[in-house]
Amino acid sequence: MAIITDRKEVLGIYNEANRNRWVLPCFCSENLTTTEAILAAAKEYGDENGIEDLPVIVAITCQYDHRKQSSYYSLTRRWDIGLKLFLEDLKVLTDKGSPYEKLRVMIHLDHIQFDNDKELLSWDMGAFSSIMFDASKLAFDENIKLTREFVREQGNKIVIEGACDEIMDALGRVKSEITTPKKAEKYFNETNVDLIVVNLGTEHRASGKDLKYYSDQARKIKEKVSTRIVLHGASSLQDDQIANLFDDGICKVNLWTVLERDSAPDLFEAMVLNGSKVAGKDTIERLKKQELLGPKCISDEKPSVDFFTTAYRQNIVYNKMKKIIGFYMKLLYVC
Repeated sequence: MAIITDRKEVLGIYNEANRNRWVLPCFCSENLTTTEAILAAAKEYGDENGIEDLPVIVAITCQYDHRKQSSYYSLTRRWDIGLKLFLEDLKVLTDKGSPYEKLRVMIHLDHIQFDNDKELLSWDMGAFSSIMFDASKLAFDENIKLTREFVREQGNKIVIEGACDEIMDALGRVKSEITTPKKAEKYFNETNVDLIVVNLGTEHRASGKDLKYYSDQARKIKEKVSTRIVLHGASSLQDDQIANLFDDGICKVNLWTVLERDSAPDLFEAMVLNGSKVAGKDTIERLKKQELLGPKCISDEKPSVDFFTTAYRQNIVYNKMKKIIGFYMKLLYVC
């Protein structure tokens, strides 16, 4: 099946997910290691559960102020080059003969800004499955107006996700207000977006102390817009909350932070445990003298190509990410 970009087919997958009580996971990536970990975990989970064509969403941001992921996909730090590499990686990894060719992969453009991403918005949207058009830093009515215009222009070509709540007040200060059912209904009906991002307390622009998931509010919004709710910041949720997301009206969740955050400790530990194989005796002894490493850190092993290469580091991150992704798939897909 490979990459699915046809609007009707993408919406069909969302309808299938609804029938199966699935919440579609959307994993963001900013490098090949993460991209392949997503596909490998999806294939592994699909094989274990007899779903060889399991749908999975792979996403990337571009000029989003909080994280310009396509810029990190290339060391040129050019968003456009990074985005092209991301697309090519997915094409190669899902082409005929690839281990992942039977997956149904949807490519999502996340947090595409109405202003910063103007150049991207002029591209042919045919290479993508869905897009989050983000005008949330505008006043609510202006957000609705711009989003509605984008839906009129592109809504027949691509599935469109809209961001309901404004994140700035009149003075340009960051806001993090929980979306009300009334506001969600107005936004959904007046913009005609396919999916709606609402703030249910996990919004990743909120500070840690403010993170709290409002399940009751989600169910009230569900009564107004049906099961078309997208949840961002899902890395902050507890396992039991994730397991109940479908009943809350959530059809898609975005995940990224947990992949990077929770794989870093594994890499750090492995490199410390194999310090001299990674960096050599002189480096380890110097760090011991500086009391940055303890006396038990082994320093008498020779540097090894099995440990000091980029491939070694990537493999640790890849395996941990794959494990994390598989964990979320077990919670979000009901098999």
